[in-house]
Amino acid sequence: MLTHKAKYGLKALVHLAGLDLGALAPISDIASANNIPKKFLDAILLDLRKAGFVRSKMGPGGGYRLERGADDIVVGDIIRALDGPLAPIACASRLAFQSCDDCDVATCPVRLSMLRVRDAMAAVLDTMTLADMSTASRRDVARTCETTEVAATRRGRKLAMDRVTGG
Repeated sequence: MLTHKAKYGLKALVHLAGLDLGALAPISDIASANNIPKKFLDAILLDLRKAGFVRSKMGPGGGYRLERGADDIVVGDIIRALDGPLAPIACASRLAFQSCDDCDVATCPVRLSMLRVRDAMAAVLDTMTLADMSTASRRDVARTCETTEVAATRRGRKLAMDRVTGG
């Protein structure tokens, strides 16, 4: 699950991606525009600066800006920098693998399933850039919500039919 830290970090970076090239945003502006607690955002932006996503300038007229273009910043990299590996369990991680004490990593059905989950997440997050996130239109968001609702309705109908037919 995405933590508040990663969610707020993504929101802050999308905010910075919307600025004119080279423009700086004071942390108070980023925090208030995105409903992020300023103190928490301070720590998040420090981590993002250490990871090479943002640059800061102190003093009057200072603030934050992206270190690279939004097209060159991959969402999966941001999440990893703030939350760690994408895998839901350590034995399914590609970058921070840790074997479990209670199973055989080659045959464990939980691990094998979570590998598929991790790969599906990485397939999306490692091909999505910050520019993709910042230019997503409301129509795309509405279409995604509609598709999700249709799929949920179909699953609900199938479950109901399975109960009736015993399938």
